[in-house]
Amino acid sequence: MLSYWEREHLIKYDLIVIGAGIVGLSTAIQYKRKYPSKSVLILERGILPSGASTKNAGFACFGSLTEILDDLESMSESEVLQLVERRYLGLQAIRKEIGDTALKYVASGGFELISDQQLPVLNHLDAINGLLHKVFKQDVFKITHDVKHFGFGPAVKVVVHNSLEGELDTGAFVQSLWSTCLSLQIKILTGAVVEEIDLEEKLVKVKNYPVSTAIGFNARQLAICTNAFTSKLLPDLQITPGRGMVMVTEQVPGGIPWKGSFHYDKGYVYFRQVSGRLLLGGGRNVDFEGEMTTDFGINPKIRSYLLELVEEVIFPGKKLEVSMEWSGIMAFGANKKPLIQSVCPGVGIAVRLGGMGVALGWQVASELLIHLEQG
Repeated sequence: MLSYWEREHLIKYDLIVIGAGIVGLSTAIQYKRKYPSKSVLILERGILPSGASTKNAGFACFGSLTEILDDLESMSESEVLQLVERRYLGLQAIRKEIGDTALKYVASGGFELISDQQLPVLNHLDAINGLLHKVFKQDVFKITHDVKHFGFGPAVKVVVHNSLEGELDTGAFVQSLWSTCLSLQIKILTGAVVEEIDLEEKLVKVKNYPVSTAIGFNARQLAICTNAFTSKLLPDLQITPGRGMVMVTEQVPGGIPWKGSFHYDKGYVYFRQVSGRLLLGGGRNVDFEGEMTTDFGINPKIRSYLLELVEEVIFPGKKLEVSMEWSGIMAFGANKKPLIQSVCPGVGIAVRLGGMGVALGWQVASELLIHLEQG
């Protein structure tokens, strides 16, 4: 039961964005800047973003050598090149939009650990550099044979360096997006669990406490940016959830002898240092089936695998204590291309970012607005 004032001022908008992660916030900001007189509402079911936007590792990356080679198994060269370019342009866009200082961006480079079994991938390095030269106009990947100063275990034979990648502070990124929304008078309602969407009427029904009757929010246009959770609203879409865990250790005794964003095992494992601590995550490939869930939690099998890597590969012989751990929910499809499309006139979706929300989020939002305008 709504009051007169609520009906008049609080439930009708020009654009409603569902999902307050990186894509949702970026969509709202770009829409409001283009149409400053229009009203925008963002609905987020959690108190904080629910998926992975504030739970990722803070990598400003666009794909390691082995990850790109793996992508070529399911996509054509032109598709892979376009995807890498979108990621790179997305990273450049947020650096320009928000600024390196606010992002706490550090151009520390990307590094991939190559083990004995993976040495054959180096035979493809020149070909991948040649492919990427169309975008970067330079060689992206370079081999580092002298790996002793990293202190890695004997299984690491070569490190592949990418000077174009970096790292940022995920919390500072989202905080900057929040601040921009506030300055643009974009409304954000958290704890707003969407129960149902009427696509034809552009009606979004949200749980209402303490009463049982849902509140219906109306809009001229809807942007659905709920990534892995989109299947609950639009069950016919091909979206597979992928949970990923991240942990941060206590301070590393003796300090950490390297800086940068590190990749291992086709990009499924990643680590970096944060204030003298080791941040380590991934390992989803150890139990793909078990991680195809929208339930948050820690997979003990993956946790054990990551801790073994710490003791055997990253800091051989050292046993580090875990200070904190968490999980985030990503979304995947048959390949890593984002799903951006019109569902019906005035309703668009931008989901399934394949674990690259930091790089793709702002760029995907731009593409979503085009679909909304065309729809």
